[in-house]
Amino acid sequence: MDAYFTDLGRTVYDRWHRADFSLPAFPGIASAALEERPPSAQVDLARLMRAFLLEDEQPFQSSSGFGQPELIVHDNPRFYIQLLFWLDGTTDIHQHGFSGAFHVLEGSSIHCEYGFERVRPVTARFRTGTLRLRRAALLERGTTVPILSGNGCIHSLFHLETPSVTVVIRTHSDPGTDPQFTYLPPRVALDPAQNDPLTLRRKQLLDVLEQTGDPAYAKLVLGMVRTLDLERGFFILQNGIAHLRALGAWDAVWKAFVARHGAKAKPLLPTLEEIIRRDALVALRGGITDADHRFFLALLLNLGERERILRMIGKRYPGSPLKTLCRWAEELVEWSPAGTRLLDAVFPERLKVAEEEQAGLLLEALDHFVAGAPRSAGLRALPQRHLTALRDAFAASSWRPVLRGA
Repeated sequence: MDAYFTDLGRTVYDRWHRADFSLPAFPGIASAALEERPPSAQVDLARLMRAFLLEDEQPFQSSSGFGQPELIVHDNPRFYIQLLFWLDGTTDIHQHGFSGAFHVLEGSSIHCEYGFERVRPVTARFRTGTLRLRRAALLERGTTVPILSGNGCIHSLFHLETPSVTVVIRTHSDPGTDPQFTYLPPRVALDPAQNDPLTLRRKQLLDVLEQTGDPAYAKLVLGMVRTLDLERGFFILQNGIAHLRALGAWDAVWKAFVARHGAKAKPLLPTLEEIIRRDALVALRGGITDADHRFFLALLLNLGERERILRMIGKRYPGSPLKTLCRWAEELVEWSPAGTRLLDAVFPERLKVAEEEQAGLLLEALDHFVAGAPRSAGLRALPQRHLTALRDAFAASSWRPVLRGA
């Protein structure tokens, strides 16, 4: 066992004991202990990892799937200390059923905090409302953040370096704070621990039909959403929206869902569309290792507004945020048999432009649409309908939030 974490645990326990184990006091106690002797200045991570692998005398380990992995480094009947490793982790927007504090030991992250307003319970485990971003910050190595249980701390983390490692001091659970909702922006809150085995198996069976190209897929989903309740119908749509769109069947299925549930269904559409966008960005993250590019993906994923994104770029990098963004675009442009692309914006095939010219035109178009640069000679030579097609390609991609006038 690591002596630093033994001492840290003892400090937290003694101070909390003096506060009569008050739950509201715990986040402040945990935060202060981490800031006084920060793990980032005290812990030799490589040595700790070797000791964990080679020495059997370790605290009790949970079977949690959170973290990549999670290591418990101190255990107490009232709280514990964990190390969470993140290789490609992007946490869902979530709240906690526990309280405490976390500290960035290695790497850095974009941390976003939210509020959930105008809440309407559908069931005890499924709610609609409006999720709003309240704050966004870059958490660098050595930063400590308190954790409040319940909906007072709705947040997400996008980890930039590989690995990123956080130290968490947390209670086991805080009474009265369940369920630990996960939030699907902009309109849904759900309990990820809900157990509906029938819906799970139905989704898995639909996945089989999708993977095998069964022609009955769309017809079967249509029949399901005509009879399912709102919550279960949403989960079926969430599972199948991408495939239904690829089949050209989405509009008919969505109309059937609205016909079944009326006005209660309509707030769910922006969330289903946002799931597609966020899944695409998270998938892109898996193939990008550069920390600056990951930082940009994190901004696109979490901030969603041009001015917020540019302001955050300006805080981290000197010079013009627009020039920084356009430089990243030059680094990210690539060609493959599927076409010339910038992240998920693909050069429109119908423009019939030679492959060797596509990358340059794509970059010039982005510079024009994002930074307001005058049209280049190449862009001026294009008919207006071609320029519109290029803008449409960016507007349908993850670049949409940074376009002028989007």
